[in-house]
Amino acid sequence: MKRVFLTGITGLLGSGLAELLLSRGYHVIAPVRQKSACTDLTHPNLKLIEGSLFDDYSEKLRMVDTVIHAAAETRQDLPRYTPYWQTNCSATIQLFNSAHRSGVPTFIFVSSANTLGHGSEKEYGDEKKKISAPFDRSFYALSKLEAEKYLLANNKGMKTVIINPGFMIGPGRNQSGSNRIIRMGLRKKLLFYPPGGKSFVHVRDVTEAIRMAMEKGIDGEKYLIVNENLTYRQFFTELNQTTGRSPVMIKIPPLVLKSLGIPGDLLRRLGIHTEWCSVHMDILCTRNFYSNGKSVRELGISYTPVSEAIHDYIKEPQRH
Repeated sequence: MKRVFLTGITGLLGSGLAELLLSRGYHVIAPVRQKSACTDLTHPNLKLIEGSLFDDYSEKLRMVDTVIHAAAETRQDLPRYTPYWQTNCSATIQLFNSAHRSGVPTFIFVSSANTLGHGSEKEYGDEKKKISAPFDRSFYALSKLEAEKYLLANNKGMKTVIINPGFMIGPGRNQSGSNRIIRMGLRKKLLFYPPGGKSFVHVRDVTEAIRMAMEKGIDGEKYLIVNENLTYRQFFTELNQTTGRSPVMIKIPPLVLKSLGIPGDLLRRLGIHTEWCSVHMDILCTRNFYSNGKSVRELGISYTPVSEAIHDYIKEPQRH
């Protein structure tokens, strides 16, 4: 029986991944802050242990075949790099080294598509391209990239695979993150949208990609897990068609968005938490598109339409 140590089980991706692995007969060990807050996470082959990402799990790791590190600091309002580095880089390195010392055969790190160079409608980004503006100023992307570099430089003796998901949407236990874009577009008569775009992907496809990476992933390789490259207008049009709504859609000019980032920059310098800043406004104006060719060829992933991801999210209101 294969055993997996999974971080981030209370998140959108982690909860879906645990469900998939348990359905396939895996034993899953997962750290959580408070077991009392996770009463819905129950299964005979699931063992929850209380602890933080910064604890030493060496004893537990000796019992597993694979570590999947999906936990991350994803909040966008933190004004300093240090909290991102502590969680996304330092804690990752600690867990990686503990897994290595404990003799774990495989380590899967869930990173971000934005650590790789994005493309446009004419030429998509891929695993060979280096991070580019404006993501080279994103605290989140930079902390993930720093962790990636360490893992790939120190992965001797332990199969190490990096998963780079795009913008995940779909049903899951925790809906506070990327699915917010769906909630933004629901029940609106006036829908304001930015000029940029993203590579959207069903969260279910990301969980399947991680499972396949355990079996087929090549040591030291990165895999972009993305599907449909859509502008925000195209995405909200898809959302409207799926929900049968027809709001008036108004594009926010790039100059307006970028001007809104300036006061946010000043607030951040004062240590005040805010998502409004120049780098985030620049990201909203960027069409960061990627190719999934490598994951299709090497992992055998068959991707789900974005419309189905939207539908799957909407049909489970009790989990929002």
